[in-house]
Amino acid sequence: MDAIRCKGLSKRFGATVAVAGLDLSVAAGQVYGFLGPNGAGKTTTIRMLLGLVAPDAGQAWLFGRLLPDPGAVAKTGSMIEEPAFYPWISGRGNLEVLAATAGGRPDRAEVSRVLDVAGLGAVASRKVKAYSQGMRQRLGLAGALLGSPALLVIDEPTNGLDPAGIREFRDLLRGLAAEGTTVFLSSHQLAEVEQVCDRVAVIVDGRLVEEGPTGQLGVTRRRVRVRVGDQDIEVADRQLARWPNRREGPVFLVDHGIGRDVNGVLVAGGVIAESVTVEQPNLEDRFLKLISGEDVHGLAPGR
Repeated sequence: MDAIRCKGLSKRFGATVAVAGLDLSVAAGQVYGFLGPNGAGKTTTIRMLLGLVAPDAGQAWLFGRLLPDPGAVAKTGSMIEEPAFYPWISGRGNLEVLAATAGGRPDRAEVSRVLDVAGLGAVASRKVKAYSQGMRQRLGLAGALLGSPALLVIDEPTNGLDPAGIREFRDLLRGLAAEGTTVFLSSHQLAEVEQVCDRVAVIVDGRLVEEGPTGQLGVTRRRVRVRVGDQDIEVADRQLARWPNRREGPVFLVDHGIGRDVNGVLVAGGVIAESVTVEQPNLEDRFLKLISGEDVHGLAPGR
């Protein structure tokens, strides 16, 4: 069963189209990346899934239950934007208040569990006003994990975390997925998305433009990076003109995926390259291509 399914989901704010006919399916047990530039409609989509905003058209389901459905939303933990807490209360106290306002009793064992999962057990008694931004992000995650939700929806979770914290967060998300929790992750940290997500969707101007396994997102051509000696730059420039390319000093970035072809053309012109490297565009390159409609390397169609 899909944890999330949307069909024709749409939302307008006045004359602005925030989400336009979104079709999306997220299988249970995945870490699913939801990407797009600022203003693409990511947060509006999340708010519709959580019942915070009503769609103008279309339908959405959580675990097969048509929204709006309080029971389905109750199975979802969420951390949207920067979490807000009472600064004069401890981290533990804030979670106990959160559990109480959710209609339950402050279960001290459950609060301790999620604090430990989020890596805050040692500072649980410290007032939140003394927490760093990264610690507040962890506390927000701990709150989202109360009650062991089947679906975790999080927006920009690594804001304020140092590199070690980002790695720990990544491992935590993978661990949750391994235990059966579905993670729906909206983030601008593309390097992290590439490492943690099973599938990704990209929306631009409220419309889905690409969806699939992370490694296949917006698959584009490889390029060849060639370094030549200073004395060979002029000849190399002429020889490589058959392909779109860009030069940065003695380094040419050639819009062609076969290094042997590029090297052969140089050798035919009497140039022995100092290095020839084939590069596969990373997720950031491919993402930028999808949202801009331009060549991710900035190479002109011709020179």
